[in-house]
Amino acid sequence: MQKIINVLAIASSVVSITVVGVGGYVYLNKDAIINSVTEKALGSFGGGALGGIGGGALKGTVPDMAPPASPESPGVDFDKAVPAF
Repeated sequence: MQKIINVLAIASSVVSITVVGVGGYVYLNKDAIINSVTEKALGSFGGGALGGIGGGALKGTVPDMAPPASPESPGVDFDKAVPAF
C-alpha cells in the first residue's frame, strides 16, 4: 500500500513540476509567442489566401465604386425640396 502511495505522490509531483515549468516558459516568452502567431496570421492574408476577394483593399488601393455622375441630372436644392415643419 505504501508503494502505491509513493508512486502516486511522485506522479503528482511530476505533473505539478511540468505545469509550473510550462507556465513559466510561456510567461517568459509570451511576447515572442504573440509576435510569431501574429506574423503567421497576417502572413496568410498577404499571401493571397483570400483569392482576390479583397479587391486590392489590403494593398492600400481601394477601387472607386461610385457610379459616374450624369451630366443631365439637375442639381437639387435640399433646402427648398424639403418643407420646414
